[in-house]
Parts: sequence; C-alpha cells; structure tokens
Amino acid sequence: MPGIDFALKIIDLVGRFALIPPSLRVNNKLISRKKQPFPVTPLLQAYLDTHNRSVDIPVAYEDLLRFEGSVAILDGEGRDTLWVDCLYSTADRDELVLNLKRVYSILHADGSDTILPFITVDSIAFCTFGNTKPFRVKVRNVINDNYIFLYIKRCDASRIYGLELEQLLSPNRIQFLVHAGTLIEEHIVGIPGDVFIQERLEALPMQDKRALAKEYVKFNERCFMRLLGDMRSYNYVVVITQDFDRVQYRIRSIDFDQQSYEGNAKVYQPEHLPENDALSRMTREVLPEQSVQQYIQEERALLAKRAASEAQRLADLLTCMQDQPLSDEGKIAELKQDLLALTGDVNFKRAANMGEILQAALDFVRRNYQNHSPFAR
Repeated sequence: MPGIDFALKIIDLVGRFALIPPSLRVNNKLISRKKQPFPVTPLLQAYLDTHNRSVDIPVAYEDLLRFEGSVAILDGEGRDTLWVDCLYSTADRDELVLNLKRVYSILHADGSDTILPFITVDSIAFCTFGNTKPFRVKVRNVINDNYIFLYIKRCDASRIYGLELEQLLSPNRIQFLVHAGTLIEEHIVGIPGDVFIQERLEALPMQDKRALAKEYVKFNERCFMRLLGDMRSYNYVVVITQDFDRVQYRIRSIDFDQQSYEGNAKVYQPEHLPENDALSRMTREVLPEQSVQQYIQEERALLAKRAASEAQRLADLLTCMQDQPLSDEGKIAELKQDLLALTGDVNFKRAANMGEILQAALDFVRRNYQNHSPFAR
C-alpha cells in the first residue's frame, strides 16, 4: 500500500524525537513575546452554545477583582509561589461564596442549589503570573473535608480552542464553562512537571523511566500534531496511576494559551524547550530509536482515530478557528514554511491562517495514519 510507505517516510522527516541532542539545538529564545488575548467571535460563541460550554454563570471574573488586600502564598520551603490569598469585605465575600458554590454545582453537579449547604469556599487566590491572571478557588465539602479547585480567568479564544482540542484529540476529558468574558475551568490533578523533574526523576527505577519516556514521546507528538505550544515543564503535570503490577504515567497539559500562535515549529515540540532537557535526555538514554519511532506512529494513529470519531464537532471547531487570525502574519508565514519543509505537503503552503494550518496538519495525520490494517472493513 503506497500510503504506508509514504507514512513511514514522513516519520523520518517529522518524527525526529531523540535524534537532536541539546548541544546541536538552536539556542535562541523560542517564545519571544507575551501572547495577546483574542476575542470570542460570534461563530465561536455559537459553537460553545451548541456544545453546552456556555452558561449563565452567576459570577464574573471582574467580581473577583474587588479584593481589598492580599497575602503572599509561600510553598513548604518558604518560596513565593506567585499566588496571593485575596481578602474581601464581609459583604463582597458572602456574595462571592454563594455564587462560587453555584458555579461548582453547575460544573460538577446538576446546577441546582440542593448541594450548597454541604460545600463552602475556603479561599480565593490570585495568580500574579501568566497571560490569563487566573483566580484559584478552593471548594470544600463541609462533611468530609474533601476539596477541589476551580480556576476563573478572562476569556481568550486561543485557550478555548486549546481546551476543546484537548477534549477532542487527547485521551483526556476536561470540563470548562464560558460566559461573556469569563472562563471557568476544572483543576487538572497531577504533579507539576518542573517539581517532578527536580524532585523525582532521577530516583525512578529503570522500568518507570521507560514508562515515563514512552508517555513523554507520545505527549511530545500530541502537542506537535495539534499545534499546542509552550509546554515548558511548569505548564504540564505528571499523573501517576498505580496499576495492579506497575505504575502508569500520563503527562497532561494545564496551559492552553499557546494554541496555534507561535511561528517556530519547535515551540510545539516539548523536546526542544530547555526546561524539559532532563526529561528529553532521560528519554534518549532509556528508549532505543526504534521504540521512539514506534510510539510516534502509535500516537499519530490514535490521534487520527480520535479525529475521525469526532469529525463533525472537530470540523465545526476548525471552522471557528478559520474565522479569526489567532496570530500575526509573520508567525503564520513562518509556521507554514516550517511545516512545508518538514512534510512537503503543499496544503501548508496554501493555508491562510492558523486554523487552516491546523486543518492541514490534522488532514495530513488522518490521510497517512488513520487505518492501514489489512483486516479493516
């Protein structure tokens, strides 16, 4: 089958993980400027309404900005976390607590007030770092002290596209809600990547290193194929699951601001980011190149299957992305050129905006990796 031969050839062109040692990488700063937010267009709003991502949320981002003071939050070592605990007047806090409890009910239950007596809001923290300047809300069950976090942010179309693509093209499910200029997300549980690399990576037994390296290759490929950028170690978490005879690892993005924005194709590959050097080096050490290429092909095939199973919703989302630029002309032109050079696919050359570039990338994956089984019907 000619498609198989072509696909294997492309692995040599694009699946370059573990072939480029850090000493040979381009050392210039890959992400040069803070990304500008993009508005939610009427077409995107219609998409969110159709797919139950948009509701009348009883609290807005601006409501949480009314705090009158703050206290820095330090970690266990006394270091500044760049989060502050917000202090509100009694009247403002009472109203906020009630409305935030209702938000929790909308996101995690049926939206009614029946669960409100059983939950409370312990804290509202504000992050002084990051594009969306999020608030982190700790909601606790008053009966058993179990708690979860919610994040409330300003809306950014890029982030919404990233969240939706995470739902459609990754093995992970994610909950979020949008209303006017406010975005509410669930907390993604896991160990921050930078903390894991610093405190746990070296001590892992060899079998666990191989399992983590496999997931890192797949994560690298997922980000590249769907154009999710800036996966520096503090923008993803490592999720550990105890199986009956081993430990399983999964790497999950927690930051989606850089969806289809940067021009340099390397930004979309975590292996090229200096913050991930220790993880990239370990992967090169514990996985032979043959295994790396196997996992790359596996992940592309899985992504193609996910895209096929969500074909209509994905098409609607891509139509929304093609309705707005999402980046500047220089970055669009640079990314088109990079991907054209890597794949030889002229559809990248023809793309007019980031939405069309992503469309071309997903079409490329589906065309070459969706199903090569001789037993398929």
